[in-house]
Amino acid sequence: MSNDHKDAPNFNKHIHPPIVALIFITMAHLLGWFVRVPFIVPDFMENVGFGLIVVGFFLAVAAFLEFRKSHTTLDPHGSVKVLVTNGVFRVTRNPIYLGFLLMVIGFPLNAGLYSGVLVAPFFMVTVNQLVIEKEEAYLEKKFGEAYTGYRSRVRRWL
Repeated sequence: MSNDHKDAPNFNKHIHPPIVALIFITMAHLLGWFVRVPFIVPDFMENVGFGLIVVGFFLAVAAFLEFRKSHTTLDPHGSVKVLVTNGVFRVTRNPIYLGFLLMVIGFPLNAGLYSGVLVAPFFMVTVNQLVIEKEEAYLEKKFGEAYTGYRSRVRRWL
């Protein structure tokens, strides 16, 4: 096993956060279709859902651009070269996962379903346990005080 494989977060290589988000979006849609809420989603809430989708997408793009500027990997299974704390990372330590969360809520809401709000906490717990906690342990081990200082200043989600 090469050093590159050891210098990476220790979580299952088959877990891909965008796929996890898609699974939860699908679950929210299925839940919304099969378990109907007794009140209708007003049109403006569908627009709110669309806004959440757009904000979520742009959070992910902003994070991607910061990774690119820093010449480090976007791959959550890969070895990072630098600790990225600029741009959107000043507001949240996990802008991509926050973007996914907004989409988990936004897509169903835009379709007239409240179910995204119901599955969102489960998405957060799942991503925290399967990915974020392992990424954070890796970053703390790799960057030490630089990461713990960053972690104390910037919240995990918001």
